[in-house]
Amino acid sequence: MRIGHGYDAHRFEAGRRLVLGGAEIEYEYGLAAHSDGDVLCHAVMDALLGAAGLGDIGSLFPDSDGAYKDIYSMLLLEKVCAAVRCAGYEIDYIDSTVIAQKPKLSPYIGEMRRITASYAGIDVSRFNVKATTEEHMGFTGRLEGIAAHAVCLLK
Repeated sequence: MRIGHGYDAHRFEAGRRLVLGGAEIEYEYGLAAHSDGDVLCHAVMDALLGAAGLGDIGSLFPDSDGAYKDIYSMLLLEKVCAAVRCAGYEIDYIDSTVIAQKPKLSPYIGEMRRITASYAGIDVSRFNVKATTEEHMGFTGRLEGIAAHAVCLLK
């Protein structure tokens, strides 16, 4: 068994759509990034890559490569999961937390779980998403951006 941890954070930016866990979230800002800025997906990918000893998303999908400009991060998750399986591992479980003062994410949790589990090729019962605030502290609490953590267990 292998355990991995992933973290990602992006600042808000006007004129972009907000995508978390593959779901489009209604909000006035999106996240600044080379890709779609899906911090939840990015944290999940880094957790999986870390557990499998395969580096990180920055080395596999560098922001200097135009092929990844504005890409839907779920497409990258499919590639990461294929690499994890090719390395001989099976995804047993993924647990994640999105940290955002706003927008309220509870209405989207089910959709985020379904989409991410589908692209990861696992049953939705093997992927959990939680959302929390930092009670107006830190950059997320000041409404400057969103962060996410993920941990995974590989067999």
